[in-house]
Amino acid sequence: MEFLELEKVEKTFFSKESYTEAIRDITFSVKKGEFVSLIGPSGCGKSTLLSLISGLILPTSGSIQLDGTEIKKPTPETGYMLQQDYLFPWLSIEENITLGLKTMGKLTKESRDHALYLLDQMGLGDKTKKYPGELSGGMRQRVALVRMLSTEPKLLLLDEPFSALDYQTKLKLEDLVFSTIKNHKKTALLVTHDIGEAIAMSDRVILLSDRPGVIQKVFSIPAEIKDRLPFDARNHSDFNGWFQEVWKELESFEQSQS
Repeated sequence: MEFLELEKVEKTFFSKESYTEAIRDITFSVKKGEFVSLIGPSGCGKSTLLSLISGLILPTSGSIQLDGTEIKKPTPETGYMLQQDYLFPWLSIEENITLGLKTMGKLTKESRDHALYLLDQMGLGDKTKKYPGELSGGMRQRVALVRMLSTEPKLLLLDEPFSALDYQTKLKLEDLVFSTIKNHKKTALLVTHDIGEAIAMSDRVILLSDRPGVIQKVFSIPAEIKDRLPFDARNHSDFNGWFQEVWKELESFEQSQS
């Protein structure tokens, strides 16, 4: 059994007037320690899949299992990082990164010290008494990453966490998040519209079709790219070829639907 398993997962949203089939017959698995990206057209169900895996919503049919247990509600074993950092502006950085621990009843001297250690590893050890409004967007996203990691989740769900950042900050944060996840031996699932980001950060890239989202193709990224930091991966001689392959697959699918 794999670490994360989705079996024939489907989700339909109903209203009084109509229904919307978001995803259909989604089956894939993720190994422990693997980094997998989901890409596809807008509205293809990428974020819906993360919400299902997190337990925030339930599938219409099919099953999702994390480490052998079916997901039926949100669990502390899963961490979520979004495009917006959702830090509380009236709390200090230290209070923000320990809020999850406090809510879960896990705030001890040891867990607090660990959260502060992670913050220091992110280069923000001197910002504990600052407030979110005093930090840049990239700094706030690093704080959000620490808040997520401090509760020690088994699975990290990343929903376009870099898309609101300027390009230079985005590239730096990709490297930082990638190395942090690998060093802590975490399993991660990333949703992104950026093909280059998906290739540079992932072991595999899953391409979803237009709504209802189905798995169109899975790309296994070779070791010479996936074992490098994302910035170095982008500069590898084979990177452009992989980019073109994924791009052409996405383009050919979109053209066939038009």
